[in-house]
Amino acid sequence: MARFKHSESLGISDEFPVRVTAIRRLGPLLSAAALLAACGGPEPIPLPPAPPPTSATAACPASGVAITAGEVDSASGLRALGIILTNCGTRDYTANGHPAVRVLDENRTPLDITVGNGSAPVSAPDAYDAPPRPVTVRPGQRVTARVLWRNTVTDSTVTATEGHYLEITPGPGEPAQLVAPNGGIDLGNTGRLAVNPWAARP
Repeated sequence: MARFKHSESLGISDEFPVRVTAIRRLGPLLSAAALLAACGGPEPIPLPPAPPPTSATAACPASGVAITAGEVDSASGLRALGIILTNCGTRDYTANGHPAVRVLDENRTPLDITVGNGSAPVSAPDAYDAPPRPVTVRPGQRVTARVLWRNTVTDSTVTATEGHYLEITPGPGEPAQLVAPNGGIDLGNTGRLAVNPWAARP
């Protein structure tokens, strides 16, 4: 009677244990290769950093009030510029009287300009010339003043004055703030500026 090896009766060659052993040995290597392939793919795009928090108080001067300039209103050579004082602080502020104003050139050097309180003689008095009185400006509220000048050339031999900045002090003993009116301050050669007082206006 012919005898067969157990492996032959199952149709399995003697090499089968070697193949199984080889697969077992390659298993960890194949797993590591798959892991490296996964790690080597395109990395996800990181999210942009969140913008830092902002607040109105971040840009508020230490004095608690911010001064800005409106648009220049021009008609027949008369210029009118609204000056806005906003209480950006956390306490009430009292605005009283006329702001102190100086005209500066492009180098922020003061110009020789006569500044007067009240519309005259630059313009005829109007509602802006009401007597000044104290106004309580609560946080978030604002008051306005006005600056007037004329773009008039009365002497062709005198160079016209061109200001670029207004230095505005809201009240005595307070720090000045700088504003740059759109279009500048074209004073001609009149050499004069008029200022109306702070008031709560629409």
